[in-house]
Amino acid sequence: MKIIALYGGKSAEHDISILSTFSMLQAFYYDYYQVQLVHITKEGKWFRGPLLTQAPEAIETLHLNNETFEEIKIGDIVEENAVVFPILHGPNGEDGTIQGMLETLNMPYVGTGVLSSACGMDKIMTKHILQQIGIPQVSYVALSKVEWLADQEKVFEKCEGSLIYPMFVKPANLGSSVGISKADTKEELQAAIETALKYDRRIVVEQGIDAREIEIGVLGNDEVRTTLAGEIVKDVAFYDYESKYIDNQVTLQIPAEIPAEIHEQAREYAKNAYIALDGSGLSRCDFFLTSNNELYLNELNTMPGFTQFSMYPLLWQEMGLKYGDLIEELIQLALNRHKEKQALANE
Repeated sequence: MKIIALYGGKSAEHDISILSTFSMLQAFYYDYYQVQLVHITKEGKWFRGPLLTQAPEAIETLHLNNETFEEIKIGDIVEENAVVFPILHGPNGEDGTIQGMLETLNMPYVGTGVLSSACGMDKIMTKHILQQIGIPQVSYVALSKVEWLADQEKVFEKCEGSLIYPMFVKPANLGSSVGISKADTKEELQAAIETALKYDRRIVVEQGIDAREIEIGVLGNDEVRTTLAGEIVKDVAFYDYESKYIDNQVTLQIPAEIPAEIHEQAREYAKNAYIALDGSGLSRCDFFLTSNNELYLNELNTMPGFTQFSMYPLLWQEMGLKYGDLIEELIQLALNRHKEKQALANE
């Protein structure tokens, strides 16, 4: 069988996608699979690279361009006995767009479907859904670029009337801490809003709280499994992009040292949120935990990072599921879901 590794993408998380892909390429079971590289450039061009029968030695193998490799059309990836592994983070990859394309092409693919990808990527929609099913979350204000351009003072009044400093400002549709800023003053709030609006026309301003950050891995289609919690122990005040992927200024504590009842509550919230968003394949649920053991679900990541620093595969490793076996299970979940959809379509 062939795995089509689809990576890169037009989002600000392009480079993270390449890091995740290179890590995963070290773990595919090449006795059973060949891996076809397909790189989506930052400009949105698609290039078909080499067909791998073993793990590449250098990450440069993944940097495909028109100087060496064939530019292809989207439909050119269609073939029998193949499954697509979209290792794409952020907009134009993790937000339902690629998933919808693969549904149209009638190809099996790893990860969540169109609806859950779109809702999970959009922080505002996620918050609406969590509110409906009664899962606690921090207070927030949702804003649009239109509101900001129309009346900045009204936006300040809206934020300062509902929240207190510090606040965190985030683009609605982005991950990996890209475009996120902390604001301790009105001046910093203005700068943070303007930064976030460079990445999205809709943003979220959240109440900053003094809390630990714990994460739960979720895996499955109809049968949903969860991990114990892992904790991000920060050496910096704010776990930003550089802390995650460049400086590695964090320690991952797996499992997190938290009370057993908090573990169980987090796992229940993660499972319920996953089901509410119609999740399939995988997700990572990120929580805040206060010193009073108050638990707030922050967000769901439907294609969490798979680098050597990433929490998701390490959580499953702690549960006894090795990196390569985790990837294999994701492939089988994708094939099973596609088979079930085909059966329903033929009834």
